[in-house]
Amino acid sequence: MTSCVNMMTDFENASMNKISISGIRVTKNEPMSKHTSWRTGGVAKQYIRAESLEALASYIAAIPDDEELLWMGLGSNTLVRDGGFNGTVIATQGVMSQIELLDETTVYVGAGVADAKLARFCSRNNLSGAGFFAGIPGLIGGALAMNAGAFGGEIWPLVVEVETINRKGEINKRKASEFEYSYRHVKGPKDEWFVSATLRLDKQRESNNAIDIKQLLAKRAASQPTGVASCGSVFRNPDGFYAAQLIEECGLKGKRIGGAIVSEKHANFIINDDKASAADIESLIKLIQKTVEDERGILLQQEVRIVGDSK
Repeated sequence: MTSCVNMMTDFENASMNKISISGIRVTKNEPMSKHTSWRTGGVAKQYIRAESLEALASYIAAIPDDEELLWMGLGSNTLVRDGGFNGTVIATQGVMSQIELLDETTVYVGAGVADAKLARFCSRNNLSGAGFFAGIPGLIGGALAMNAGAFGGEIWPLVVEVETINRKGEINKRKASEFEYSYRHVKGPKDEWFVSATLRLDKQRESNNAIDIKQLLAKRAASQPTGVASCGSVFRNPDGFYAAQLIEECGLKGKRIGGAIVSEKHANFIINDDKASAADIESLIKLIQKTVEDERGILLQQEVRIVGDSK
């Protein structure tokens, strides 16, 4: 493996827009509109894809400590402001993609595996309790970071242990008990990112999981806008309430700012309807929060993360 020092020397001397260093593809000034499901946002100073976890670990270890890092899966829960991200974006799609059955009820899954792929894998192996993953439009790493869920299920109650990587490129194994989790919130060691998870599920001898998944997806398609540029749910559900219902009761369905519009189908979705800027979307988020707080006395908390600089 090329040393971290040599990797950084190669990187610093590189003048091409795209360069390949020891299993790492680096793109400078990468438009994040290409990598987020809202299809908008500024450029990242550099965007990297790794061919292996080993290459990624070496590269991360060589990045200066003051460089801001942004881990990006399918970009289904992220808004990058129009001024861009002045740091390094690390793509997890295409790496950390291993998924295997360790025993009759235990699954090892990499952070770069799509949630829907895990649902299908568990269905094929007659494991119940993972069908809800079919309704989450992201990767396992993101699901672990925010305790993602759908249709009444969440990932962290299934977790036995995880592997994480820190800024030194070190891989650590951690028990689920080392993390605190709640609805759409996870707290664990600082500056560590998820590499994989070991999940324990239930064995279902006579499986109808495939039928269940189809039913869940049909339910999702019937109640949520699909096939459009959105990030999924924008706000967390407050205790005792549904965010979508609060937004709808405030008359905000169809509300538009620039190219961003509150979905007529599901009020907790904001759609990039016509070349929306990130500023359009963020302004609509703030308008929704202010309106609901003014009219209902409830401040909606964002489920989506907003990063980068304004123009």
